[in-house]
Amino acid sequence: MPRSRPCSFCGYEFPQGFGQMYIRNDGTVLWFCSGKCRKNSLRLKRDSRKLRWTKYYGKEERGRA
Repeated sequence: MPRSRPCSFCGYEFPQGFGQMYIRNDGTVLWFCSGKCRKNSLRLKRDSRKLRWTKYYGKEERGRA
């Protein structure tokens, strides 16, 4: 059974065999469902909580002062 992965930027699930894997120099693995998510995250350095089309829109991290 193929497992689905959440996109590191928008938060939506996508099936195995799709999307792009990006590995940072520190060893962190980021999964992106599309080039749109990859570009917004890496190249444009946008915050996913400020874009309406993401699952994380409007959610704030709790516990931070």
